[in-house]
Amino acid sequence: MIDFINHYLIPGLVLGSIYALGAIGVSMIYSILRFAHFAHGDLMTFGAYVAYAVVVGSGWTPLAAMPFAILGTCLVALLIDWLAYKPFRKSRPIVVVIASFGVALMIRAAIMLIWGVQPEPYVEGIQTPIEVLEPFRVLEKHIVIVGTAIVLVAAMHLLLTRTKIGKAMRAMSDDADLARVTGIGTERVIVWTWLVGAVLAAAAGVLTGIDTLVKPYMGWDLLLPLFAAAILGGLGRPYGAILGGLVIGMIEELSSWPSPTDLSVLGVSLLTRDVPLVSPGYKTGIAFAILIIMLIWRPQGLLRGRVL
Repeated sequence: MIDFINHYLIPGLVLGSIYALGAIGVSMIYSILRFAHFAHGDLMTFGAYVAYAVVVGSGWTPLAAMPFAILGTCLVALLIDWLAYKPFRKSRPIVVVIASFGVALMIRAAIMLIWGVQPEPYVEGIQTPIEVLEPFRVLEKHIVIVGTAIVLVAAMHLLLTRTKIGKAMRAMSDDADLARVTGIGTERVIVWTWLVGAVLAAAAGVLTGIDTLVKPYMGWDLLLPLFAAAILGGLGRPYGAILGGLVIGMIEELSSWPSPTDLSVLGVSLLTRDVPLVSPGYKTGIAFAILIIMLIWRPQGLLRGRVL
């Protein structure tokens, strides 16, 4: 049981926390701007690399460098909205989706041009588990990731429920035309949507770099699980995105859990404890399978969000 918690449950919670932060941004952008933002993963990568530059240049910890990553990602998000998306506000959604593909390629190319293509760690060396938590093998970075995700989710909750701009964002998400009629400044809401999405994207990128390595393609690799999480929870439902992210992260990690019992047919062993239920190389395939199942079975998601 301890091995199950240490090697599958805790990593699933960590991965789910990262997915949740990224999926919230995907969900909010879709509900307010009405298009699937395929450059969201590359915004995460950009934030991770800004933090990496600060870590290398100053020797600070990745967590201390996160505010700089957030600031840089917010500026880039507002810039790409002004240059690439605002001219197509009244166009069909597919036009903006295609534009987001172009933006993703440009951000990724800029990252590779500036920082290169080799994966880089924030901190050299191998971390050891915190001894006081034995027999649970919890790494300090995992506590940082989950704790940071909780703080950011709590801040997002307060923004959406206790501030005027948060209530305006919710109103525009429910009915953009009615929000305009009631005098809500839609452009201001759009700016705040990009800021919130960029903050969470940058944080998710930095946390991904803390957990693994900083790589130019890491945001693109995360894009499918993020959309799967957003659709699973219900597009336009930030709390659904949190739920979807945790579920996807848990399922991906638990899918590689070795089978609990042996299964033999005609004396040939088919399942043993040494063989995972699903090969770790197919973890992304698990997210894709969940995405397809949800689109067929319940396209509005668990919390009844918008339908693609």
